[in-house]
Amino acid sequence: MIEALNQSVSISSLIWLFLAFFMIHDFEEIIFVEGWVKKRYESVYQRIPSFYRPIFRIFNGMTGSQFAFAVFIEFIVFIPVTYLAAEQQMFTWFIGFNVIAFLHVFTHAGQALLLRMYTPGVITAIIVTLPYSLYLFYRLEAEYNIQVNDLIASIPYGLTIIPIVAFGHLLAKKVIR
Repeated sequence: MIEALNQSVSISSLIWLFLAFFMIHDFEEIIFVEGWVKKRYESVYQRIPSFYRPIFRIFNGMTGSQFAFAVFIEFIVFIPVTYLAAEQQMFTWFIGFNVIAFLHVFTHAGQALLLRMYTPGVITAIIVTLPYSLYLFYRLEAEYNIQVNDLIASIPYGLTIIPIVAFGHLLAKKVIR
């Protein structure tokens, strides 16, 4: 089965599919975050660790449109990075962002387990992002000999998405009321 998949999907196509997998995951968050936060903010705020509360406060009162705007900013960054990986075989930033996306799966799963409830993004993180990430890393190793140490070395590049996302959320609160 894996050989048939390898034959059917070129590595370039697989890399470009990152943008689709990213949006599928973020569509789940965009659709559900506003209602989920409105309904559960106070109870969740009391249950989360104190170090996470300042981050969680960003979501209080956030609309789906504001969340979508922040996703848009992130997506704009991902387009040239994906192009460079797919068309120029320049992988550092692309791998970094994908390692962070892979690790983010466990953030979603951990949140759902900690809170013992559905959290926006957990379903697509597990059924879309996780298999995509694992298959992508497998193919990058098979076709470009990218090893685990390369994945680890790319993490600092991937972590640059954190201030980009934070900027997107702050800008969204100012631009979209």
